[in-house]
Amino acid sequence: MKFKAFLTLDGVALLDKRFLPSLDKIGRTCHLYLTRTHTVILHNLLSGDGVQSIAQFKNDFLFRDLRISSNCDDRIAFLVDAAILHRAVHSAAAVQARSEIQIKLVKKLPAGSTSPAPYLTFETKGLKSAVVQDVPISKPLSRAEVGQLQEALDAAQDLPQTLVQVPDLAQLQNLVDRLKNVGDLLTVAITQYGDLHLQVSTSLITVGSEFRRLKVLGVHADAPAGDQNLSAPTRTDMAIQRGQALSVQVSMKHLAKSLQCHLAKPDCAFYGIAPEGACLTMIFQFFIPGTRVTDKSISFHCRLPVLDTGN
Repeated sequence: MKFKAFLTLDGVALLDKRFLPSLDKIGRTCHLYLTRTHTVILHNLLSGDGVQSIAQFKNDFLFRDLRISSNCDDRIAFLVDAAILHRAVHSAAAVQARSEIQIKLVKKLPAGSTSPAPYLTFETKGLKSAVVQDVPISKPLSRAEVGQLQEALDAAQDLPQTLVQVPDLAQLQNLVDRLKNVGDLLTVAITQYGDLHLQVSTSLITVGSEFRRLKVLGVHADAPAGDQNLSAPTRTDMAIQRGQALSVQVSMKHLAKSLQCHLAKPDCAFYGIAPEGACLTMIFQFFIPGTRVTDKSISFHCRLPVLDTGN
């Protein structure tokens, strides 16, 4: 099993300033999954608990002179502490302008141990010195475990039939900060008309907010003219009855954690509910700098487990 590459300037900047700060907030431990073509950072895909997040990058964007081989069709996966990984990348970013950074998998003998342990090593070579940072990792996953991870990754790529573009993520963050003081459970409804409805209910109070006429991707429908003067809960209930909306209940804690994805600075975000209310999906879109063209070298999305379906 071998992995060795040099980090690119753009790759280090993206990981250090945007993605790793975000992913560390979602969960401390994550899977790092390396293939010939992509590098993927995953949270909770195998456990099924908590917020699932998938950040995927084309290797051409992150690395140059990549060499990877394994008995799992040149695929390697392991667990790593996101905070320690971020510190290593941040330190590398500080010196990259003056030297190259090589990243590789190694085995070393920890102090006081008689058995070698695996590390992801960052080696910075200058003209007169070299700095080595060792990031501890788990034992690489077996062939069967890598297969399970790939199956879970493939299953997580299924998109909801209807996606709505949410407003500014900072605005949504402020709303969720207010709603979480009311209750622990949030009802989310999304219609094919482009409406996003958020509501918290307790035995004493119901508080909600609605965003209407949002951009819709996928299955779209025109809102009935007779619904315009109805209340938001009534319109949502009628849309669900027509099969033109889905509603689910999620943990407020999970939603607040998923909103940490805004630290990755996406250009826009879309929310959708999987068929039969299987999960709440959040897809983050990135543009090529200076354009409105989607950067296909980066993909990032989250899935929130559903506590109850309001379908």
